[in-house]
Amino acid sequence: MSWLLHLYETYEANLDQVGKMVKKRSDREYTLLPVSHTTQNAHIEVSIDEDGDFLEARVLEKESTLIPCTEESASRSGSKVAPYPLHDKLSYVAGDFVKYGGQIKNPDEVPFDKYIRNLEEWANSPYATEKLKCIYTYLRKGRLIEDLVAAKIIKLDENGRLIEKWDDKYKAKLGEKPPIFSSGAAETSSAFVRFNVFTPDSPEDVWKDKAMFDSFIAFYNQKLGEQDVCFVTGETLPSTERHANKIRHAADKAKLISANDNSGFTFRGRFKTSREAVSISYEVSQKAHNALKWLIHRQGKTIDERVFLVWGNDNDPVPNTDEDIVDMERHLGREIEREPDTDKPYADQVKRAIDGFRNDLTYQAEVNILVLDSATTGRMAVLYYRHLNKELYLNRLEEWHKSCAWEHRYRRDEEKFVSFYGAPATKDIAFAAYGPRASEKIVKGLMERIIPCIVDKRTVPRDIVRSAFHRASNPVSMERWEWEKTLSIACALIRKMLLEQKEEWNVPLNTESRDRSYLFGRLLAVADVLERGALGKDETRSTNAIRYMNSFAQNPSRTWKTIQASLQPYQAKLGTKATYLSKMIDEIADQFKDGEFNNTPLTEQYLLGFYSQRRELYKKKEEDTNE
Repeated sequence: MSWLLHLYETYEANLDQVGKMVKKRSDREYTLLPVSHTTQNAHIEVSIDEDGDFLEARVLEKESTLIPCTEESASRSGSKVAPYPLHDKLSYVAGDFVKYGGQIKNPDEVPFDKYIRNLEEWANSPYATEKLKCIYTYLRKGRLIEDLVAAKIIKLDENGRLIEKWDDKYKAKLGEKPPIFSSGAAETSSAFVRFNVFTPDSPEDVWKDKAMFDSFIAFYNQKLGEQDVCFVTGETLPSTERHANKIRHAADKAKLISANDNSGFTFRGRFKTSREAVSISYEVSQKAHNALKWLIHRQGKTIDERVFLVWGNDNDPVPNTDEDIVDMERHLGREIEREPDTDKPYADQVKRAIDGFRNDLTYQAEVNILVLDSATTGRMAVLYYRHLNKELYLNRLEEWHKSCAWEHRYRRDEEKFVSFYGAPATKDIAFAAYGPRASEKIVKGLMERIIPCIVDKRTVPRDIVRSAFHRASNPVSMERWEWEKTLSIACALIRKMLLEQKEEWNVPLNTESRDRSYLFGRLLAVADVLERGALGKDETRSTNAIRYMNSFAQNPSRTWKTIQASLQPYQAKLGTKATYLSKMIDEIADQFKDGEFNNTPLTEQYLLGFYSQRRELYKKKEEDTNE
């Protein structure tokens, strides 16, 4: 229950955001929903004057609209008559729906009759507003469809019946296809109608008017069910067994809390009723679910319907577990700093980035990490949840970005590559382990497995490290840019794995190491740089060292003879310029222990030796050029 409590506390801490619409980059709007409210895509907007008379109507392009809702209407099915309190489908709000040929599934239960009774009760209550009374005055006249036809919003056929779906046969008589049939509504009767009232005293739209929110909340609060002890807060409050859906998006039917299966195994055999298992108050359920929806829209990341969410209980930014250092710096509005002339590349970069998220931690700032997904269309699960002190969370992040760190050069900033030192983003780890065409299902699975490595300090799964290692050892299977990215990410993962085994390896070249695989990697790097220097800038083909890399990892001694033989014409072409590299090959070979220059497959350290040696040679070449 702790995740519900912390979501409830988040809602209480952000009451000033309730009802405020915010636009996302996709131009879609979201808000922190008031209690007893939800959102619906509206297709028609009907405007009413102060006297309760029709003014005008217009067709909308699926505009998200904040509407009041009851427990019953929030969970209604297609066959169940459960009207929303104010805005609803045409079949509910039009009193002349049957008159114009509208089909009612159950003649004994007309949707409009139940809708107008509920609206009348609200409009006649002490909580009613003037806008609400205007809407009720108009709708009880029962002439909505008549007015929409006169306003040319909807159309009738030759028999005076409502046209549900457009057909080209209507074109000759009625002209071009009306906009309502392109609004997104499946049928005209299912078009969602929202109402607005123009009054000089309150120019705010009805669905944005705080007075309307408060009116329904107060009205509905006195209609809630019996009280019980809330398992989340411990207070005695009106409880509910119906909890919110539409958590990830407007079409999401999955619920986190549900107990409507009386014939299955939800609670049967242990409890007589679901309330004996757990009791949650209506207020807590509403506020916690609304806070969750708001946070997902605001800062959550969704991959193949799986939600990854990190949030704090203060208003300061919190770094996500899936970000790299570049993301973190940009999160803070800063640019990456680089120090290319030091053997400790970007030494303080990780600390600087993490420290940017540290603030006054004298109070108990906290961070929540939540992963959600659904196995079926109706059920959602919490796959992972942690509630940490913010300082501890930042320390864990810093430790991850220092231990799973390597030098990377695959991030682009406009037309230039950005070099950074740190851990790769989790989506890039998936890229290295499974390739850029890996499905979202694979990516979300990897991200879920990496989070405990960061937050709980678990070891990195060996299959992920091995997969990245094997892909980095096979450069001919991918383009050069893709291989370079895979190589640096694989090195980061390998370094992390070796640190877990109490072995420390770093980006700068370790000339003192006598590790067999590391030395073989250095040999391969020298061969690659030597041949690349002889080929020149215009030649883009892979060197023999790169082409034989996969075979070299499996049979290093035998493959090295082939690579060394292929170097001879390039050594002859370079002449004295190849002397330094040829001498280096001999020096590295002399460092092997007796009997270790053999065909035993190489370990992951060979990639570290290859990367560090190649980096050192190119760095020396740049220094010589500058001189």
